[in-house]
Amino acid sequence: MPEPYDRLHGGLRTLVAMDAPAHDDLSLGTWRRDPGTVVRRAVSAGDPAPLAIVAESEVPGSATEWSPHAHPMHELVWVRGGTLTSRIGKRIYTVPPGWGLWLPAGVVHGGRLTAGAELHDAFFAPGRTPVEFAGPTSITVTPLLESLLLRLARKDLDDGARARTEAVVFDVLDPTDRQFALELPGDPRIDPIAEALLDDPSDGRGLQDWAAELGMSDRTVTRAFRGATGLSFAQWRQALRVHEALALLSAGVDVREVSERLGYSQPSTFIAAFRRVMKVTPGAVAPTYRA
Repeated sequence: MPEPYDRLHGGLRTLVAMDAPAHDDLSLGTWRRDPGTVVRRAVSAGDPAPLAIVAESEVPGSATEWSPHAHPMHELVWVRGGTLTSRIGKRIYTVPPGWGLWLPAGVVHGGRLTAGAELHDAFFAPGRTPVEFAGPTSITVTPLLESLLLRLARKDLDDGARARTEAVVFDVLDPTDRQFALELPGDPRIDPIAEALLDDPSDGRGLQDWAAELGMSDRTVTRAFRGATGLSFAQWRQALRVHEALALLSAGVDVREVSERLGYSQPSTFIAAFRRVMKVTPGAVAPTYRA
């Protein structure tokens, strides 16, 4: 079997990614960068013929950030023991353990990986992939799908075994009904609010506080948030806090401490808010992270 790529990220990801153009739509919201974060840059490469799927994994060992880039292939990325956050246009996608994110070829994205997380990638050649999704899509990474993709990372598969494994992957690759995306406003009137909350999700300033600070009426702020994100200010802040909670839970932080860090008055309030967004309690999700 030909081996057209080296190891992932110091190899595979570096080879298959293309720098995003300078005008990419990723400028809103300065992500809070953890101390010791390693920033990686990507360069371009071609098609992985004759393979349909190229899979690899690694544990970077530190918080890692990838600058905006795109791939000439579709990408499915998932993690264990941590969380990946991807920035795509005006959306932030959180990828917790148990789920993955499908990125169609050519989609410009940046990413953040929490320290110690195990990162898995599978790249799908568009011309040899019968499964298609219209845009970035959350995927349920079942034990079967994960085991198949890990099998494809082996170097000792013959052509027949690889083809059979790839065929089953295509059969079990399904989207989830939970789409872990947060829409960023992209409205200069309320972008300062989004910027502040991205930097500190526990910021407790309410609608009236922000309206007064920005010299607008409560109604104007509310209309701007609904028009830009489909959510009220309170709903948007709640969704952002849930994204932050996913990362904290993945790091092993218990529910009570997560509640305190995100500015909730008591754990029960946080649990109720989490359930409204995720349709499950933090306790139902946290064991998945720690498995």
